[in-house]
Amino acid sequence: MGTKLIGNKIIHLDSVASTNDYLNNLLTTCLLNEGTIVITDNQLAGKGLDKNTWESKKGENLTLSIFLRPSFLPIEKQFMLNKVISLAVCNFIELQLPGENIKIKWPNDIYIGNQKAAGILINNSLQGSKFVFSIVGIGLNVNQTIFLSDAPNPVSISMKKGKSLNLNDCLLQLCNCIDIFYNRLQTDTWKTIDNEYLSHLFQYQLLKTYYYKGKIIQATITGISSFGKLQLAVASGDKIECDLKEITFIVH
Repeated sequence: MGTKLIGNKIIHLDSVASTNDYLNNLLTTCLLNEGTIVITDNQLAGKGLDKNTWESKKGENLTLSIFLRPSFLPIEKQFMLNKVISLAVCNFIELQLPGENIKIKWPNDIYIGNQKAAGILINNSLQGSKFVFSIVGIGLNVNQTIFLSDAPNPVSISMKKGKSLNLNDCLLQLCNCIDIFYNRLQTDTWKTIDNEYLSHLFQYQLLKTYYYKGKIIQATITGISSFGKLQLAVASGDKIECDLKEITFIVH
């Protein structure tokens, strides 16, 4: 692969229910190098947050999971891993689509404009005050042009680029991007990463409409807490901090 860590070993499957589940089960039977990737041509039951599913047509996209051991990261800073993975996926898409508006829709989606191009699902295993391991699942729409699920706003890179991409080349480039940003998590100041994340945050500092605890509100995203909660200022002047299940973006 030519990468220093990410993708140093690749397990390629023709078909599997979930790469995250497969990788997690694999850990019970063997030792894995950090950076090992499980990738499949056909993910039958790809998972998103809150029991959502991920649609991906066989052989047209990147659906993969990465095994990491971020033992250097304090568990109270575990959302920093989410930040660097999100930024790495953004960086990869920016390389394919220069000039497009690539954003991170909190907490785990990557958008091209107002359309969803990728989803990230990170499962962390913690013991006491330390990380044991993390499994980073990524679904990235590369060449798919027809989506059959009821997802409201899917898009792929090829739909924006106007041509198909080589998936092997895309995997190599994505691994390189993740390798760079994962290394930054160990070498950069977290403030630098925080600032870069905010610069990519979808609807950051814009007054928008949301469903919050069953009610429609007008609010402005002001930041992300150290524990990964979304921080907003309501038009009335109140400030709120919420988890995923408490708020819904209204995207047109």
